Amino acid sequence: MQKQVVHTPKVPPARVPLSQAIKVGEWVFASGQLGLDVKTGKLAEGGIAAETRQVCENLKAVLEAGGSSLEKVVKVTIYLADMKDLMDMNNVFGQYFPKDPPARTTFQCVALVGGARVEIEAIAHV
Repeated sequence: MQKQVVHTPKVPPARVPLSQAIKVGEWVFASGQLGLDVKTGKLAEGGIAAETRQVCENLKAVLEAGGSSLEKVVKVTIYLADMKDLMDMNNVFGQYFPKDPPARTTFQCVALVGGARVEIEAIAHV
């Protein structure tokens, strides 16, 4: 199977060597998205809820560029800088996945790039 690089200008470009997503066959594998605003290139202001909202918007844009959508996400991995943010992150995450949410794994990690509080990667069907 041939892989296709997915890119959208609706998400800030990565500063490291990675693709926003890779599409293989009927699947899109989206790289972890941060809560970076495409206009400013900075993390969304307003705490974990604002960052999570921006992460989900960025993930949505990448998936749509790959021919998929949030509704077709089957698995996500969520990285949190502090597990104390879990409930507030869940409140926003649930707004983007209100019905039949994807399988999920959530980790607390020592640090995320650029001081981010949350990063989410996803696998979605096309």
